[in-house]
Amino acid sequence: MEKGTAGENPTRINKYACACAIVASMISIIFGYDTGVMSGAMIFVKKEFKISDAKTEVLAGILNLCALVGSLSAGRTSDYIGRRYTIVIASVIFLGGSVVMGYGPSYAVLLVGRCIAGVGVGFALMIAPVYSAEVSSPSTRGFLTSLPEVGISIGILLGYLSNYIFSGLPLRLGWRIMLGIAAIPSLFLAICILRMPESPRWLIMKGRLGEAKEIMYKVSNDPEEAELRLREIKRAIGIDENCDDDSVRIPDSVKSQGEGIWKELLLKPTKSLRWILIAGVGIHFFEHATGIEAVILYSHKIFAKAGVHDHKHQILATCGVGLTKFSFIVLSTILIDRVGRRKLVLTSVSGMIVALTGLGTFLTLAEQSGGKLIWTLVLSIITTYSYVAFFNVGLAPVTWVYTAEIFPLRYRGLGVGIGVAVNRLMNATVSMTFLSMMSAMTIAGTFFMFAGISIIALIFFYYFLPETKGKSLEEMEALFTRNKGSNSKFVEIGKY
Repeated sequence: MEKGTAGENPTRINKYACACAIVASMISIIFGYDTGVMSGAMIFVKKEFKISDAKTEVLAGILNLCALVGSLSAGRTSDYIGRRYTIVIASVIFLGGSVVMGYGPSYAVLLVGRCIAGVGVGFALMIAPVYSAEVSSPSTRGFLTSLPEVGISIGILLGYLSNYIFSGLPLRLGWRIMLGIAAIPSLFLAICILRMPESPRWLIMKGRLGEAKEIMYKVSNDPEEAELRLREIKRAIGIDENCDDDSVRIPDSVKSQGEGIWKELLLKPTKSLRWILIAGVGIHFFEHATGIEAVILYSHKIFAKAGVHDHKHQILATCGVGLTKFSFIVLSTILIDRVGRRKLVLTSVSGMIVALTGLGTFLTLAEQSGGKLIWTLVLSIITTYSYVAFFNVGLAPVTWVYTAEIFPLRYRGLGVGIGVAVNRLMNATVSMTFLSMMSAMTIAGTFFMFAGISIIALIFFYYFLPETKGKSLEEMEALFTRNKGSNSKFVEIGKY
């Protein structure tokens, strides 16, 4: 039996916890849809408003710049009002953004709608994996916490399909339906989320032990596991683990929010907390610095350079990107608790390096031939899909699972919020500069650059990411402390 679990079958997925994670992941489906649908909608927006490539980049990336505000606000918000109501706020913000984008009488109004939706993105990306991690047990946490990433993949695929389905409508109507239809699931989720339970870990942090115990028994496989998880959380917070009161007064050092936590995490962290912060921020940085957003948003440009010139065929080929992403993210949910986070991410990034190098090579040959060589077209599409496959089988889900589980409870909201802010900043950087980089160094040169960044990412992950599979959330700080105390200059990490 793995440490931190209990009962006869610790690996069995609790149906109630799974249902909670699935509902929380619905917010990620809406975000994924908003990302995927913009890939095709940009073609028609550009036609109607006759905007330049620079304005197209701004339209693509402004969502993620505004998500910086959402992600940093979501951490504090979720610590104050709870994880559940934070998801409600994200849904309402998405609803408003979708309505404004669907209206979109001008480029400026469309940008405002993207900004509003971007704040919702920041909230969603921070809160969904945190909530899923906090209701799940150590043995199934990887699977349940990766469900939001599955939701994003489903949403992106639906966005691509929406592009294809509505592309035949009149120009002024088609893209507005693509963007505005997301308001319907946003409203549905805002209502459904109110029936979900609050995170038991957040309730204990607020001293509401009776409510936390009731929920913990529902999300655990048996009473023994529930009691073990409750004791670990109480001990981590500083409550007597044998305390059975319905409510208790939480020590001021735990209850305090705001400047104290910022200083402890960023200015005066312990050695283990500093390492956790470096690992959490680093993995978020490299998730998008390695170029995935260039493929998700601009795959039609890639396929055009490879030799696919018809818009309808470009959108159809883009649907293949969404299908590949969804297929391999589902595979990752099966592997992440069996193989482990570390092995999965190292394998993933290694494959990405090979695929990106191949994509750069074949795009170079395609450009030199003027897109007339069928075999370079086919291999460009295959390597694009391969890159998406390797990314989604490892780096994509591990990024969100890992950061949601490594931060101590007191710092989890803020820590994950900072990670998501860095994630969105890199996402915006790539999406708002890809067309410019493509013009400056060719599209092939841009992907060679992403391959080089992926090599740096592989080195970083090898030395800074210990294995967390099977560990309880309350064991994480001790895990990083133990490794940090080694005299082997981080090489000991490979043993975990």
